[in-house]
Amino acid sequence: MAEKAVLVALDRDKPDSSIERSMDELSLLALTAGAEVVDTMIQKRSAPDAAYYIGKGKAEELKAVVDYFDAELVIFNDELSPSQVRNLDRILGVKTIDRTALILDIFARRAISRDGKLQVELAQMQYLLPRLIGLGQQLSRLGGGIGTRGPGETQLEIDRRVIRKRISDLKKEIIQLRKHRLQHRKRRAKNRCTVVSLVGYTNAGKSTLLNALTGANLYTEDKLFATLDPSVRRGKVDHEREVLYTDTVGFIEELPRQLVTAFRATLEEIAAADILLHVVDISHPHWMKQISIVREHLSHIDPDFHQRELMVFNKIDLLEDESLAAYLKREFPGACFISALAKANLENLKESIIKRMDLEKHRLELKLPYSEGRLLAAIKAEGDIFRIDYREDYIEVDAEVSSSLAGRLEKYMAG
Repeated sequence: MAEKAVLVALDRDKPDSSIERSMDELSLLALTAGAEVVDTMIQKRSAPDAAYYIGKGKAEELKAVVDYFDAELVIFNDELSPSQVRNLDRILGVKTIDRTALILDIFARRAISRDGKLQVELAQMQYLLPRLIGLGQQLSRLGGGIGTRGPGETQLEIDRRVIRKRISDLKKEIIQLRKHRLQHRKRRAKNRCTVVSLVGYTNAGKSTLLNALTGANLYTEDKLFATLDPSVRRGKVDHEREVLYTDTVGFIEELPRQLVTAFRATLEEIAAADILLHVVDISHPHWMKQISIVREHLSHIDPDFHQRELMVFNKIDLLEDESLAAYLKREFPGACFISALAKANLENLKESIIKRMDLEKHRLELKLPYSEGRLLAAIKAEGDIFRIDYREDYIEVDAEVSSSLAGRLEKYMAG
């Protein structure tokens, strides 16, 4: 049975903020976690109250709302300090969590692979450590539910020293994961395999697009963070060329810093990709803000990400405004307009990927058999030849060619 939740936020009257957008997203997060939102409370205030976030008087009003709806959970839209949680818990008498704890809870539920579970546990531990003091009363009555998955269920028995030791162990394991992923990336680079990484706001349709491009059967659902663990699948872009598609965790506004730190090993896959497909849900009312948020996250991972970014506007089948479509084509030249679910315009997307692949150049030293005259002709037509020597048994070629052609020449590389 869903827990009844009351959502709480501050409206700080900032010109660039949209409290309605933020609360809509918090409501979706709560739904994803399995809660039933019964009411929301928004307080106009320039800054949070140090002791009660919304002030003691407003906290007492919130208590009346909680009692009226028989709510079991209160979710705040900002990250709360340990003292704020303690004071609010004392007044409200029900479980009190913040946006960060809610997102961590969703990640704990979604993580399937060992990699994902390790990274989520590290993020939870780092969030929990400074909040141990004074949380005894709150933790003693949690008894499961939202905000208690993972290590949160056993914290009464775990002291700070044990948590620090666990954090240290998790970091060591994740370092090994990074090394493992680095070896995979080096192997892909050596094999001249083009890597196309799907990035975007959560629920933009990345996993649906990966399924459409590769014939995979990844789990998809119309909820935030429906898939968490990164996936890698092969897919053809034409009759002879393949690429590796990687599907990464979706971004969100104010992604908890603990998660960014913990998932660095996963996010490094984005930095190593040859092409970034920035998938945008064009049917979302705040699609432009979502583009801005994703690009801000990407800039922290790789400041030069825009050189590899290919905009992909998804869900065009839901777009009725023709003037918006014209605006998009004008403002985002070179962008692709698709419907991943309906598999519409995917060939156009593949053609755009091929064009990006052909822009990449690789310097190769080759020993071509005389029987491979077609490949030599392709090198002359598409690449730049620096040296060519006709030996007795083979043709020695030093040339710079595109990524796609480099893949076909791999087996003839000089040892």
